[in-house]
Amino acid sequence: MAASLHVALLIETSREYARGLLRGIARYQQEHENWSMYFEPRGLDDPPPQWLAGWKGDGILARINDSGMADTIVATGIPAVDVRGALSVPGIPFVGLDNTPIAKLAYEHLRDAGLRHFAFCGTPRGENPNQDFRCDSFRRFVERDGRSCDIWLGEHLETHNATWEDQQKDLADWLGKLPKPVGIMTCHDDRGQQVLDACRRVDLTVPDQAAVISVDNDPCLCNLCTPTLTSIDVNPSRVGYAAAELLDRLMKDEKPDSMTRYLGPPRGIAARRSTDMLAIDDQDLAAAVRYVRKYATRGIRVRDVVARAEQSPSTLERRFQKAVGRTIKAEITRVKLNRAKLLLAETDYAVGAIAERSGFAESKYFCEVFRKHVGMTALKYRRTFRDE
Repeated sequence: MAASLHVALLIETSREYARGLLRGIARYQQEHENWSMYFEPRGLDDPPPQWLAGWKGDGILARINDSGMADTIVATGIPAVDVRGALSVPGIPFVGLDNTPIAKLAYEHLRDAGLRHFAFCGTPRGENPNQDFRCDSFRRFVERDGRSCDIWLGEHLETHNATWEDQQKDLADWLGKLPKPVGIMTCHDDRGQQVLDACRRVDLTVPDQAAVISVDNDPCLCNLCTPTLTSIDVNPSRVGYAAAELLDRLMKDEKPDSMTRYLGPPRGIAARRSTDMLAIDDQDLAAAVRYVRKYATRGIRVRDVVARAEQSPSTLERRFQKAVGRTIKAEITRVKLNRAKLLLAETDYAVGAIAERSGFAESKYFCEVFRKHVGMTALKYRRTFRDE
């Protein structure tokens, strides 16, 4: 049996993206069973561990966040792979995300809700190139459709030692001046939570006046938000697995084809209440859409929606399909399936319980509908989101 390779994991455990990286690394290790892991819980901004400078290991997987960490890793002379991309470190390859499809998915999600005004909320330029790319890509997609994109990065607060309250006040002032209704993409879930908090400060109704979509899909944070935050699942496990695979090659003295690997596209959107809207001028039609999205998981039918409308059934159906792009029945099914997807990804409920909680009368019918619309079984979908 070959001797184990000693690998240090300098990856924080405080964020869902980083935990996803660790799951992917663990999956690679379980498949190959030849690594001895050096790991301890840490934060993103923590300094390099003291033992690293004299460590005689075989490889390092790290989220390099500053020059101090970069210099310490380079000085060891040990093969390393970076999975953050905040800095360009000579001799250390980077494995990360392709931000173009992430921004495209966010823009199309907001655009398809009927929105015509857009904004991006991020972090100061230079803080993280990935977030800069995300902002630029989103703006390009907006402008390609002949529209403008307002941007808030908080750069003007950098030199003022701004507190959380200062930042939230400035963010709230910016939000209050945006044209409404507006679709907002944020660079990550942390910023998404801040935007939702700032919206409440200026009585900006989410999602009707401001629909918010974020990135990373941290279930704990997204469900802590009010309303719950829609977010893009970027599949960090795949990044962790690819980084481990590349490090394995480096430790075997193989030369990579490229020092940078961008992986994409994202896994999909975890749709929650922060984007559950549609920009419709017809108030009767808007009320019908809201009713469907609020009560679809309670097992309502088309006749229940029609009974509440002032328009005739045929007129409502025709206008509904023109505005939403789907029939009333199809919209009810879409909302129910979105609920089922979230429960499959974020809970351990049995399929029967998920069917019931999503508004399906029978689990067999739920399984048939799920396979037809999603293209896979409910259990396979769950395995996909559990990184198995």
